[in-house]
Amino acid sequence: MKARELRDLTIDEVAHKMDEIEKEKFNLRLRQATRQTENPVKVRLLRRDLARMKTLLKEHELGIRKLAEGASVAQDRQADNEK
Repeated sequence: MKARELRDLTIDEVAHKMDEIEKEKFNLRLRQATRQTENPVKVRLLRRDLARMKTLLKEHELGIRKLAEGASVAQDRQADNEK
C-alpha cells in the first residue's frame, strides 16, 4: 500500500490495518518456517508496509504531516466512490 493511500485513512483505520498486517505477517512466517509459502517475498513487503504505517503515525503525532480526520473523510470517500 502506498503512503499516499494511507494518508487518506484515519488514525483508527491505520491502526486496524496495522493489526491485520501483523496477523498476516505472523501467519506467513509460520508457513515459511514449515516451507509452505508460495511467495517468500510477501513477508518483506508486509514488513515494509508496516514500517510505512508506523512512519505515518509518527509524522502525525509530531505534527509533521496530518492524517485524515474522522467522519468527514469517510463521507468524502463514499461520495467519490458513488461518482
